[in-house]
Amino acid sequence: MTGAEPPDVIVPDRFAGLRALFVNATLKPSPALSHTDGLVTMSADILRRHGVTVDQVRAVDHDIATGVWPDMTEHGAATDEWPAIHARVMAADIVVLAGPIWLGDNSSVMKRVIERLYSGSSQLNEHGQYAYYGRVGGCLVTGNEDGVKHCAMNVLYSLQHIGFTIPPQADAGWIGPAGPGPSYLDPGSGGPENDFTNRNTAFMTHNLMHLAALLRDVGGIPAYGNQRSAWDAGCGPAQASPEHR
Repeated sequence: MTGAEPPDVIVPDRFAGLRALFVNATLKPSPALSHTDGLVTMSADILRRHGVTVDQVRAVDHDIATGVWPDMTEHGAATDEWPAIHARVMAADIVVLAGPIWLGDNSSVMKRVIERLYSGSSQLNEHGQYAYYGRVGGCLVTGNEDGVKHCAMNVLYSLQHIGFTIPPQADAGWIGPAGPGPSYLDPGSGGPENDFTNRNTAFMTHNLMHLAALLRDVGGIPAYGNQRSAWDAGCGPAQASPEHR
């Protein structure tokens, strides 16, 4: 099977209304072929078949300023398209960061995307929690050199650190043989037919949907003991003063 799934055993409407955003951190501007986009397409197709609305951004196509503030034009940058991309992040229930391996690590574009996501991590939601609470994160990696797990560890750690919830098996990837060789979508690479990659991509995608639906159905992460607004007001449940408990 090439990315196929077994027959559904769940109610299809369970995932209706969910929104997913894929951020492709390829170094190649559109319309150049992105091998990472091959894995993104497989995952996005599964989501769409289950009624999830899918949005996609190729980050390198946008003028994303360097920095860790929500809008870098307020800190000296001439232009910054990140605020518009961040609005798309905040509209999503599922956010998947996808990118290539270079020198065994994530691309410079991926690093910039994560830095700019970090710039919004201090914002709060309507419950006084950090703003990314209630959103689910995943990771896709492609390359023709070793490093899938290393790249995924960095991405998934970063996402959970700023407030995203990470489900089981939340990453998938493909690499060719060690050394120079074909990339994922190159003829004869074996990438699109690789059962290990297809299985992990399918499992990741379904787990993202399951967790996003669970969080949506219960109204997100419970707002107790994790509210920045309460902590700043001196009313956190772990603070020492009895009158603040």
